[in-house]
Amino acid sequence: MIRMRWALACAVLGSLISPSHASAQVPAGALVIVLPFDNIGQEPRLAWMREGAAVLLTDLLSASGELTVDREDRLQAFDRLQLPAAALLSRASSIKVGHAVGATVVVLGSVELRADQLVARARLVRLDTGRLLPEVDASGPLADVFAVFGRLAQQLRGTGAVVSASDRLPPSPQVFELYVKGLVAETPATALSFLEQTLKAAPQFDRARLAIWEIHTDASDHQRALDVVSAIRPESRLSREGRFRRALSQLSLHRFDDALVTLRALQAEERSAAVANAIGVTELRKSTAHQPGRATYYFSQATELNPADGNLFFNLGYAYWLDKDPRAAIYWLREAVRRDPGDGDAHYILSVALHHTGATAEAARERELALRLSTKYASWESKAASADPVPRGLERLDEELTPAPTRVDTIITTAGQRDQDLLAAFHLDAGRRAFQREADREAIQEIRRALYLSPYLAEAHLLLGRLYLRGGRSVDAVEALKIALWSEETVAAHIALAEAYLNVQDAAAARAEIDRALALDPTSEDALKLKVKMGGPAW
Repeated sequence: MIRMRWALACAVLGSLISPSHASAQVPAGALVIVLPFDNIGQEPRLAWMREGAAVLLTDLLSASGELTVDREDRLQAFDRLQLPAAALLSRASSIKVGHAVGATVVVLGSVELRADQLVARARLVRLDTGRLLPEVDASGPLADVFAVFGRLAQQLRGTGAVVSASDRLPPSPQVFELYVKGLVAETPATALSFLEQTLKAAPQFDRARLAIWEIHTDASDHQRALDVVSAIRPESRLSREGRFRRALSQLSLHRFDDALVTLRALQAEERSAAVANAIGVTELRKSTAHQPGRATYYFSQATELNPADGNLFFNLGYAYWLDKDPRAAIYWLREAVRRDPGDGDAHYILSVALHHTGATAEAARERELALRLSTKYASWESKAASADPVPRGLERLDEELTPAPTRVDTIITTAGQRDQDLLAAFHLDAGRRAFQREADREAIQEIRRALYLSPYLAEAHLLLGRLYLRGGRSVDAVEALKIALWSEETVAAHIALAEAYLNVQDAAAARAEIDRALALDPTSEDALKLKVKMGGPAW
């Protein structure tokens, strides 16, 4: 799971540190993402090592106390940026991935074989200061890959302390190779084959069991998922994680009472937002006869434990709607869209709850935004007829026991004590200035603060969309720009949305946005240029 926080490449690469013999240094409290290493000589024996190096170095840094981004969150960032998981990234693309996960430091590296010696090189890119630190390297026999990367991790940390991750790694590099090949296999059958070989060679390596659980769960084979994760030993470092996954499998198998026993025991040992949320989900699903108050208690507890996660607030608002308490639903769904303005489900249910309380104008606006974000809400209404237009089963379940350690912005707890409009304007202005000097990381942070205080601020959504476009996050840009247009229709927003659609290969939608921009301003030079670029006449 993740360890997390949210520039252009030229800014980051602008200042270099020269002495090659100096150690790099991960700054205290920095969030570090390690990207797959380059296999310089395209050596077949090192094909698996591209991913293996990233997994191994992440483990070693994490074991030494560094805050790291785990593999799952790295893959999600690749997906958001529309990058293939196995892509060999340019330095600029690597920096974009770092920004997408909110990292402070990106680790780039390479591996090669010289005779029978493995040579591993790495360097740090400091996204906070825009510095590329000197390259460090370590070498040794391929059979001693753990020791080689242990020395590399020491140099990256800039400390002489011995780095050890013995409790996270399998007993030998050969078993680690099988495990990594299972992680990167192209088909579930191949992945299972490698992971089962891993367990046969190292029965106590429980990370392989969790990986197998994910494969079975993705295939909806919940009984096999339950069987494999139940074999994790109580004394294992991953015992708590295994028990949580076991409860999720029990929940999927409709063994609700068993799931609740497991989850409540976990919560009694250590309070967790993910566990509280899972208990709430179980309470919602355990019987056809809804019991008001049962789920909302646990969802409320989850929001207190992790006030940055919009999904938890959505679940709380949704549960209140199911409890037939529309006013409470409205309150908590508004908190959900503060944290994620693009949450279409939250906007739609908010519209239904507002309509129920007689706030028809506001309800219509929320419904309109939901329909802009997705066409599925029209089908919900057509299927509902006279019944509840909000379907069952929308509650959200987090499969990760430990959430990303996001730094909860103090604005979340203090905003209610200030004039929110003035404070939102302050952060928007700060974001605008950061955007102009191409400090995209800072700009995104400031814009998000503005949107927390004022979720429908049109200029903020437009600026966020432009930031995402500049950072290669075209899908996120489309969402932000749709909300910008809903908040206030402008030529600039239509043009930006057209550019985002072009980036996601939706030419028809891009043309429609250009036409709308020209309908508002037939003389718009930017719209006319984009129309010509797409092959249409300027007039």
